[in-house]
Amino acid sequence: MAARGEFDRLIEIGRPPNIVKRFPHSRALIVSGKVVDQALVAKGGAMTIAANGRNTLVIRGALQAAERAEATLLIEIARSECNYCPVNFYNIALHVDAICNELGITIPVAIHADHYGIKSEADLPYARMEIPSMFEAGITSIAVDASHMPDDRNLLANIELNGCIPAWAGLETEVGEIKGDQGLSNVADASFLIKGLNAHGIFPDWIALNNGSSHGLEASGQGIQVELTAAIHKAIAPYGVSGAQHGTSGNNSDKLRAIAAQTKTTKANVATALQMVSWGVEVNDYGNAILDSDGNFIKVADRGVSAECWEKMTAYAAGKGWRGGNFKNLNLPMDNLLLAQPREIRERMSKGVEEFVYGMLTRVFNAEGSAAHARELLLRAGSHDLGAKGRPLEDVAEWTAAKIRERASTLDVDKGPEGDFDD
Repeated sequence: MAARGEFDRLIEIGRPPNIVKRFPHSRALIVSGKVVDQALVAKGGAMTIAANGRNTLVIRGALQAAERAEATLLIEIARSECNYCPVNFYNIALHVDAICNELGITIPVAIHADHYGIKSEADLPYARMEIPSMFEAGITSIAVDASHMPDDRNLLANIELNGCIPAWAGLETEVGEIKGDQGLSNVADASFLIKGLNAHGIFPDWIALNNGSSHGLEASGQGIQVELTAAIHKAIAPYGVSGAQHGTSGNNSDKLRAIAAQTKTTKANVATALQMVSWGVEVNDYGNAILDSDGNFIKVADRGVSAECWEKMTAYAAGKGWRGGNFKNLNLPMDNLLLAQPREIRERMSKGVEEFVYGMLTRVFNAEGSAAHARELLLRAGSHDLGAKGRPLEDVAEWTAAKIRERASTLDVDKGPEGDFDD
């Protein structure tokens, strides 16, 4: 934990201008996503949780865990989650700032807009309007996810939208939709995206791959392919890009340790596991929900929501025909019910998340103590803006729109089947 004088200095220099404007009197050390990434790089062999804050109790538990672990952290929400959760791009910073100030949280935390999905060029005009407003609301990092489109259009969309993103902000790009073991990313398509961005002076902090992970509940047993991930990261190493691991929930702890130790991954998204833990659903040691013989979730009596609340939640889901991963749709209609529970139940929900996240940060992700690296980087820079890890290596003349389309036509990639693979 930083000394009082040092923390005062960090509050003065470490918060980006949008955070200073939105929360001028705050003592929350909300930072750029670049700070989080570079802190984990400085520690080495480590990644931290990007906790999907589907409700305020999840956010509370994740922040408490990171404070205990002295780990820097990202709190995030995906664009699709904004449709079925009470937390969204425009209020997530309010939640994080309020909780940090209430609890005296001192670790540096970034606020990430995950999976900002671009499905076609028709989405670009709205994105050009919305992205600046998201940063005005307190976002400090974003994932531009145009991976649903062919490689050339993915790259061109990233280039077009980059002017809407502050240069100081954390930036994630993505190649290959998250489809489990279908349509896996490879060195060719990942290199194409990163080299093309580099030519246009764009240096992402993270790249997300389709490396075998799945959103929601992991049922295939395949999970993350560590060797594939390491090979891609090695190929793009000269460009200074870290890895972002999507679909972490459901992958066993040994596989996650291998991702942290053997690849350049610094950011690991955890969404479904935190939701289930907060509700008190029985999960295994790495957060995958355990189902009974009828395929229903198992509620642990002394954890998460009250028995009465769980009964109402399951009845509502049954009325909507929601089972399995579709229980995520309960987040929005049930939020008032969750927050209306007695204090001891709400605290039990957050405590469950705290214990789960603390265990992942300290025993699996090797993130413990990374907050000190983040503070050191900020103090050394004397600024909220640490700059990019990458540097110009490609010739923009070789990456015009026409040449991008020509290059993309030569890629030997399999994108897998069509489908709805949103988070």
